[in-house]
Amino acid sequence: MSVNQEEEELPANFTGPKGVINDWRRYKLDSVDQTVPQRKRELLRQMSNPRDDDKERQNRKMSAQEYELIQNEDERCLKRYRKQCMQEMHERLSFGPKFECVHELESGEAFLEVIEKEHRLTLVVVHIYQHGVKGCEQMNSCLDCLAAEYPTVKFCRIDAVATGAAERFSSEVLPTLLVYKAGELLGNFLAITKNLNEEFFATDVEGFLNEYGLLPEKEFSACADDEDDAGEVE
Repeated sequence: MSVNQEEEELPANFTGPKGVINDWRRYKLDSVDQTVPQRKRELLRQMSNPRDDDKERQNRKMSAQEYELIQNEDERCLKRYRKQCMQEMHERLSFGPKFECVHELESGEAFLEVIEKEHRLTLVVVHIYQHGVKGCEQMNSCLDCLAAEYPTVKFCRIDAVATGAAERFSSEVLPTLLVYKAGELLGNFLAITKNLNEEFFATDVEGFLNEYGLLPEKEFSACADDEDDAGEVE
């Protein structure tokens, strides 16, 4: 079988350059606004669905007319396509458990268990707090946000009294963040709010932890693209 024959038998969604172009053409056809003129929709249809008996058209180079059409189409559609591709790629490459929320630990035993028995590749961040202590409630809110942004990180919180070692965690050292991985203490931040502004947010806590290289690469999030799209609305 010749090289040309093998190339002709490749599926339309092959992951080479031609496959990417054809995937984009089909995605654009599916998402095209019905208000687009009929002539333009027909051209998109021809671009995305080359006839089975016309292999040269399927494998042809993109024409100047097609290139101009794609360039002039709504840029937000391209963003959605790119986001979809990145999400699919991440799903194929991601591994390990996902948490996506902050876990409340009810006792010192639960505290020890989450440190000792969690998967060795899972980063565990524990917030030790006490009701009524300045900064603790705000830190809880920040971790709720970060748990959604970093679903592979296990964020936990526990009341200082519930740890069974309340004398070690007096109000002077709260809120405290402890960071573990494979049972090893990587970060011990007592009275962490002393390192933050009086009014702080999730991005401030994220930045602080990143200064110590403790957080993994952020999971792909649709928020960034959504914010970009919102900014384009006039």
